[in-house]
Amino acid sequence: MKNRDWIEWGKRAGIRAVKTVSQAAIAGIGTAAVMGQVDWKYVLSASILAGVLSVLMSVAGLPEVGTTETEGE
Repeated sequence: MKNRDWIEWGKRAGIRAVKTVSQAAIAGIGTAAVMGQVDWKYVLSASILAGVLSVLMSVAGLPEVGTTETEGE
């Protein structure tokens, strides 16, 4: 894999992770608000965990990044 491919993967995986963290935070805040009190430590830890899992899942492959292995080799 070329260096620019890794940079592209990193950008796309980062964007996906930020979206996942945001979604987890919104879900945590929304759920806690219904229960009456937002536990910010829980929201933060759940959001960070979601981001880490997103990056780990991106290692398996990102559909946004094409896999043209024969191109340019």
